[in-house]
Amino acid sequence: MTTTAQTATERAPATIADALLAWFDVHGRHDLPWQHPRSAYRVWVAEIMLQQTQVATVIDYFNAFMARFPDVHTLAAAPSDDVMAHWAGLGYYARARNLHVAAQAVVAEHGGEFPQDVESLMRLPGIGRSTAGAIAAQAFGVWAPILDGNAKRVIARLAALEATPGTAAYEKPLWQLAERYTPRTRVTDYTQAIMDLGATLCTRSRPACERCPLADRCQAYASARQAHIPAPRKRAKRPLRETRVLVITDADNRVLLEKRPPSGIWGGLWSLPEVALDANIAEQCQAQFGLAVEHITELAPIEHAFTHFQLRIHATRVHSRHATRIMDSSRQWFADSARPGVPAPIAKLLDSPQHTLAL
Repeated sequence: MTTTAQTATERAPATIADALLAWFDVHGRHDLPWQHPRSAYRVWVAEIMLQQTQVATVIDYFNAFMARFPDVHTLAAAPSDDVMAHWAGLGYYARARNLHVAAQAVVAEHGGEFPQDVESLMRLPGIGRSTAGAIAAQAFGVWAPILDGNAKRVIARLAALEATPGTAAYEKPLWQLAERYTPRTRVTDYTQAIMDLGATLCTRSRPACERCPLADRCQAYASARQAHIPAPRKRAKRPLRETRVLVITDADNRVLLEKRPPSGIWGGLWSLPEVALDANIAEQCQAQFGLAVEHITELAPIEHAFTHFQLRIHATRVHSRHATRIMDSSRQWFADSARPGVPAPIAKLLDSPQHTLAL
């Protein structure tokens, strides 16, 4: 006699991939812009943008990026300022610098065609194992496991893996399980499906286990530990750093911007000049920029969170009607209509009413 439990087991998909793909066919995300058309270039740009950034934020940036850089040749030939301007606001700017250098490598070393194997893809700047796997699987249908943050969370819960994220005891078994779960067929759909599941149901907090297609084989759910797996990382309190920037404007209401060094915070972007917190603003402007200051106004400080610290930005508005010509390629006057890419908090500062208020 067949029991109800046996019947349910017989009806259940044979593998995790089967269950996940059946769910994906109905509930997965099939209309993301990088899926239509799906190419190695478009998948690559999307995957880099999606590192540390959610899909909802990425979509508009991706569409604008594709409109300006429709293919790898266009991106490779573009000025770095143009690339950074189209990345401004996404953060983690090393991604954009690596993207640009990798595009140039694809053109110079691969004739503009992306390699199809994981190992070759990983030799390109900014591409790790999971990103390489996503490109290979999504663009070429090559069997390759992925482990982005969403996939890690799904697999860690399936196996009730309690090791601390970021350690070898966590990463090694996750890769082993990812290899075991990744099917040989429909690998393109599977890699999208496991990312979709983590993004929509198997979320970091309050996962919707009652609607999850893998709930009947999830060890964390079976033991009511899904809220505790993955184990939360112990984060030290972020220290506070402070800086002072100058919003220097001239008679034409242009603002003075400086290009930051290629590495470090906001590397390669244009930003406002920085001075010491206790600097004598008038003396600094005369000595550093040759400007005779007419008006100095203290603006409200703003704060911006980085991964490892909190930055408080003090801003001083400085106006000079007799601005000198700046003979320096890394320091220039810009009208609002021609402003290059600047970091998000600097854009917020420049766009705020306290800056645009007429003198």
